[in-house]
Amino acid sequence: MSDLLIRNADAVVTMNARREELAGADVYLRDGVILAVGHGLARAEAEVIEARGCVVTPGLVNTHHHLYQTLTRAVPGGQDALLFGWLKTLYPIWARFGPEEMFVSAQVGLAELALSGCTLSSDHLYLYPNGARLDDTIAAAGEVGLRFHPTRGAMSIGESAGGLPPDALAEDEAAILDDMIRVVDAFHDQRAGAMIRVGLAPCSPFSVSRELMRDAALLARDKGVMLHTHLAENDEDIAYSLDRFGCRPGQYAEDLGWTGPDVWHAHCVKLVGSEIELFSRSRTGVAHCPCSNCRLGSGIAPVRALRDAGVGVGLAVDGSASNDAGNLIAEARMAMLLQRVALGADAMSAREALEIATLGGARVLGRDDLGRIEPGKRADLAIWDVSGMETAGAWDPVAALVLCGPTRVRHLIVEGRQVVRDGQIVTLDLPRLVERQRALARRLVA
Repeated sequence: MSDLLIRNADAVVTMNARREELAGADVYLRDGVILAVGHGLARAEAEVIEARGCVVTPGLVNTHHHLYQTLTRAVPGGQDALLFGWLKTLYPIWARFGPEEMFVSAQVGLAELALSGCTLSSDHLYLYPNGARLDDTIAAAGEVGLRFHPTRGAMSIGESAGGLPPDALAEDEAAILDDMIRVVDAFHDQRAGAMIRVGLAPCSPFSVSRELMRDAALLARDKGVMLHTHLAENDEDIAYSLDRFGCRPGQYAEDLGWTGPDVWHAHCVKLVGSEIELFSRSRTGVAHCPCSNCRLGSGIAPVRALRDAGVGVGLAVDGSASNDAGNLIAEARMAMLLQRVALGADAMSAREALEIATLGGARVLGRDDLGRIEPGKRADLAIWDVSGMETAGAWDPVAALVLCGPTRVRHLIVEGRQVVRDGQIVTLDLPRLVERQRALARRLVA
């Protein structure tokens, strides 16, 4: 792997302990690691990326996604539905997916994320129709070149047993646990700099049994992997928990072993004070999905209260059928705006939103090797051109990334390798991939 020198950036946003922003600075990379950050770091042997007119940030981290959903954007029956009705509309379509749909949709979703500055994405794949496996999305991520934290999701309670999904999408719980063991043993890499880590992620409290939730937690601790699920997403979710379990979602999670520093929950829109305190005390993380929460009318997550209580919060685009986009820097802007709508213009700054999108997400996913631009951390960087129309007239180029734009990176570097160069994905034939996805989507509609 060749040395790489990013030179003369207008600003390098380090996200280090002092939150330093260095003007006119360089970043020197070797073998996937940041070796130096400062000024005048010229190296004769290094490939040079000229970053004058650019802001350099740590790569953005996406803490919750359903990549397969990039094949079902703007579906008419689900455009104006609340969560449960939206799911009932889409489940029959998703039941027709197979390995090709999973692979292609994952590549498109990850490419979209890469262009928006994302270097690490989790994925919550909880249905496996027609021979699909988690392996399909892992293979897709390997070709794109992003770091990947896929989670082996599951649904085991179909409609006939009182669940939401059709019976055809429900799996046997013993088979689910066996496959969880298989994918962890096959793919999980605990080493610093790992490109793949695997988590366990039963879909939600309304699609699996208490026993599977508990068994998954025990298995995750035995294997040393993280746990993930949906929690407290909207009012229907809370009503279901109270009716079926006799408690709020936070209590349900704690009772089953689903709190701790190795757990992160998606959404958490409806958490109340006692649940926020529980998450803080147990160091449980949250994936905040602002655009999806708006799209489905779920509400505004209490991000200000969570962060003030010391809860780890990362940013997420959620599935492309509930967003319907996958632009992570746009999510940072929406996260900031929603907290201001709820609490006032001083509730969240642009820099705090950017911190949640970078360092915050890395911490939620347990990646202390990422999220900062400082020596010894992995070389995952986003380089943003702030010399164009979007930032014309902007006095503060760092704040402008969230307040103004751009919403597409100039360059993206993952483990020291360029994935995006001059605004174009270099690891894929993107036009061909998009056409392949469109063909699959047409087949689903037919």
